[in-house]
Amino acid sequence: MCGIAGFQLQTGRRAEQEDINRMMRALAHRGPDDQGVHLDGPLALAQTRLSIIGLETGHQPMLSPADGYALVANGEVYNYLELNAALRQQGRTARTSSDSETIMHAYAVHGLDMLIQLRGMYAFALHDARRKRLILARDRLGIKPLFYVRLADRIAFASEIKALLSIIPQAPALDATALRRFLLHQFSAGRRTCVRGIQRVLPGEALVIDEKCQVAHHRYWSPLEVEPRELSAEEATEELDAMMTDAMREHMRSDVPFGVFLSGGTDSAVLTAMLDKLGAHGLKTYSVGFRDTEMSDEIDAAQRIASHFATEHQVLRLDRESLIRRIPHSVWAADELMRDYACLPTSILAQQAGAELKVVFSGEGGDEVFAGYRRYRPPLAERWLKAALHPGSGGFRTRSQWSGRWVRSLFGSELRQAMGDREPFLDAWQETPAGWSDMKRRQYTDILTALPDNLLVKTDRMLMAFGLEGRVPFLDHRLVELGLSLPDGLKARGRDGKWLLKRWAEPLLPAGHLQSPKRGFHVPMGDWLTGELAEQIGHRLVANRSIWDWFDTSAIPALVAARQAGRGGTRELFGLMQIAIWHQLFVEQPGSKPLPEDNLLDWISPSP
Repeated sequence: MCGIAGFQLQTGRRAEQEDINRMMRALAHRGPDDQGVHLDGPLALAQTRLSIIGLETGHQPMLSPADGYALVANGEVYNYLELNAALRQQGRTARTSSDSETIMHAYAVHGLDMLIQLRGMYAFALHDARRKRLILARDRLGIKPLFYVRLADRIAFASEIKALLSIIPQAPALDATALRRFLLHQFSAGRRTCVRGIQRVLPGEALVIDEKCQVAHHRYWSPLEVEPRELSAEEATEELDAMMTDAMREHMRSDVPFGVFLSGGTDSAVLTAMLDKLGAHGLKTYSVGFRDTEMSDEIDAAQRIASHFATEHQVLRLDRESLIRRIPHSVWAADELMRDYACLPTSILAQQAGAELKVVFSGEGGDEVFAGYRRYRPPLAERWLKAALHPGSGGFRTRSQWSGRWVRSLFGSELRQAMGDREPFLDAWQETPAGWSDMKRRQYTDILTALPDNLLVKTDRMLMAFGLEGRVPFLDHRLVELGLSLPDGLKARGRDGKWLLKRWAEPLLPAGHLQSPKRGFHVPMGDWLTGELAEQIGHRLVANRSIWDWFDTSAIPALVAARQAGRGGTRELFGLMQIAIWHQLFVEQPGSKPLPEDNLLDWISPSP
């Protein structure tokens, strides 16, 4: 697990050491154990390393002079042992114990076809000097991030946007369409990011960049290829058991200890049970709850699971002040504009776990893969009404996160004119085969949009901000393919989602645990973003440059008054605050970094 960065200049120019050094410094938090740079004519590669597999021999950039290869990689190739055994039969022997080296040997034998053989979470850059090309690749589900930008003289890439901002010659400009998507839908999905010109390498994609900096896109995996299957409950349970066991064994490969983020729900409980079953006893587990609120949490349920499996369990009970102070650091860590209040407790959990471990398991993906969300099975009347009012996606992902009142009064002219805020959801829905069920389409749409560009942003960035790797076994692509292929009747029955997963997991868990209703993980921001704090935030927002540029600041006092009176406005005020902080961090004070417990108001705008 690491941070990677680099660029390829157009032919005839040589890479500058200081450029790549700036990019590497911006990613230091992702790799506190080691760092390295490789310069070769127009090429520059860098890595900051968090050492997890091949502790002594995994230094990068990794070079193979005989082949003309240079590699920087982020993440884990979980099936590297099996691949290495097969590659030895073809004359390729690993020199190190690092899983990243396997990428080079697999490429030597199979070329780009090697991508379909890799199982894991990864983003890498592989330079092939003989073919004069640079390959940027990202794992199938987008667990690990990878961004790129085309500049006047080069193509540059990095694990995080902030590393690219360090070499862009002009101040970054926000993209109006992406900004509108963030405000209305919590995140901006697809290739487009909030920074104009910076794009994502898509999940399941490789970019092939030639010596003239021309880019060819190669899609090596897509959920669209998953065919529906007719399986009985017994057949599906047997297949899930074998697949989950294999995936967990591979995910347990590590040269350092690991723990679990234990929420009290189904998915993290299943991971804890499987880790215990496969011999990982004495696990450290971590849970979080809240003080100063009437909102319930899952601390008691998590404690029961921890006691059942005799884990070394830590509970963090967070108060209003600790969460509010975490906001600037979480905006810096997220890198992208993404409004998920759960980033705040996740960041605090990551800081706690990162002081003791380098790896934690987390249950992300279970709901998308096995259809756990209620939004995948809405009442028929609700689906028809939403589809009629907002056509194009079967009534799915239609609702704006902002009240229409505040869109009309707060949005500036450029935001009002920006179009296409639902486009990623519409595109995903409409490209699905005609024979797919409505439930499968909903899963696919989320897997393509909300999963990589919202949920996994939280998991990767909040953890890596404290040098902590998050492993998400439910997103092993074989499990994803199984979950998508299942008949709807094995995904949900009545009000019960994740039916097959729960049926299989029931013998592993304490009696009654799976009968608890799904509650989700909620942060009581509405209870806290009020009163004097809301008023102070409003005053600072009115004085912030980015808010002037994009919004009608005359409406901010009314928004604050509504928030103080308990008449909504939490998401709207929080979104404005995020933009103001982001602008302060990355435009007005580039290279700055808040402390994890800084004063929130200091990062919205300078004191009057």
